[in-house]
Amino acid sequence: MHMQVRGSSGTAASVSSAWAAVAAFASAVDAELDRWLADRYRIGLTDCRALAALSRSADKELRVSELAQQVGLTQSSATRLVSRLEAKKLVRRDVCTDDGRGVYAVLTAQGEALLGDLRTPYEERVRDLLSAAGARFPELDLPRLAGALGTVGALLAD
Repeated sequence: MHMQVRGSSGTAASVSSAWAAVAAFASAVDAELDRWLADRYRIGLTDCRALAALSRSADKELRVSELAQQVGLTQSSATRLVSRLEAKKLVRRDVCTDDGRGVYAVLTAQGEALLGDLRTPYEERVRDLLSAAGARFPELDLPRLAGALGTVGALLAD
């Protein structure tokens, strides 16, 4: 993946360019994580994030529509995601007893076990990618990216 994060002056010229730099970096890191998860655990990054969202919920279940929101998917994409995870026996579907139209994705014991197995290596992989960003993503202008992260962080703190 090619990221263009250098500006003509070497600094973030605007909030939009700061956000573009942060988003490009996040996309590059996500792509690396996705490949790593696929190679090592045979799941994708979105799958992992869905399992993590389910594990954080009170009953290890979420309505598919709520899962879609938490993972950043459309309703139809989340339905396909749940189907993939169900085929791998990582989640199961359950129908809402109060509303027959509501469908829940429920984390299975197998899904919880996989999440437990990958949690520490995943954290280590994220740490490695971030701490070695200059070597891993040589096209980055790290001082500019750091400035862009500061710009975005300052807006979030307001």
